[in-house]
Amino acid sequence: MPIKLSKDSEAFLIGSLKRYAAEELDLELGDLKAKLLLDYVLKEVGPSVYNQAVADAQANLQEKVADLGVDCFEAEFTYWKKG
Repeated sequence: MPIKLSKDSEAFLIGSLKRYAAEELDLELGDLKAKLLLDYVLKEVGPSVYNQAVADAQANLQEKVADLGVDCFEAEFTYWKKG
């Protein structure tokens, strides 16, 4: 599934890439080059980040489901044990 960004997110990230290139790499990027770099990162790096995020969410949910047996347990047949 390709990663699609909103127009606002894309514009922010292009600006961020341009600033990073200027401040950290001493390299000036125009809008087109920054957009091409963003497209590359989304296609090449994005799926790895996305897959790891899904795996992390899945592990978190499995942990919570495993705790259901402890957190949501009510002892059975306890009426006659009251006395």
